[in-house]
Amino acid sequence: MSFFSGLGDLAHLAAIFLLLHKMKKSRSCSGISLKSHLLFLLVYITRYLNLFWRFKNLYFFSMRIVFICSEFYICYLILQNLRPTYDKRLDTFRIGYLLGGCVVLTLIYPSKYSISGILWTFSLWLESVAILPQLFMLQRSGEAETITAHYLFAMCLYRGLYIPHWIYRLATHKSVMAVSLIAGIAQTILYADFAIVYRRTVLQGKRFRLPA
Repeated sequence: MSFFSGLGDLAHLAAIFLLLHKMKKSRSCSGISLKSHLLFLLVYITRYLNLFWRFKNLYFFSMRIVFICSEFYICYLILQNLRPTYDKRLDTFRIGYLLGGCVVLTLIYPSKYSISGILWTFSLWLESVAILPQLFMLQRSGEAETITAHYLFAMCLYRGLYIPHWIYRLATHKSVMAVSLIAGIAQTILYADFAIVYRRTVLQGKRFRLPA
């Protein structure tokens, strides 16, 4: 772990906290994509499937448990407690295309030909596009609550902080997994438009609205 990946994990935790705070305080999941969170849950399950029999250290173990449990809880809230407030009519992105594309990319270029290697590679590709249903939902509504925008920006920051982490790894270890780098850059690019609008609206004290 590097300094930058640690900051990225903190940004990820902040994003989770902001989202849960918004959902619990407002008793609403309006503007939140269930499909994105189901995809993120699948990302964490496939990536950390070996968590209990390949213990790395307490930090990694704890963080991964938090990510998995928090996504389970977010999906539970949307599907159960807050279901009447879920905007199903806006959450219409066809995730089957994302899953199919990730499977194809994984089979073409796995990190290694083993069950754990294939699942890990699949999780990288899937994480790179898991936010698309949320961004598509945002595009359809045209606006977002400020705290939802803060959540998305924290997720953007989480991924963006991994870019200097990869640079650090290249400088110190002379290597970085190509699939990890490509998927991470693709994910960062997806957040780029949102980050620009966030800077022009929320950071200027305005409500987050997409340009007409």
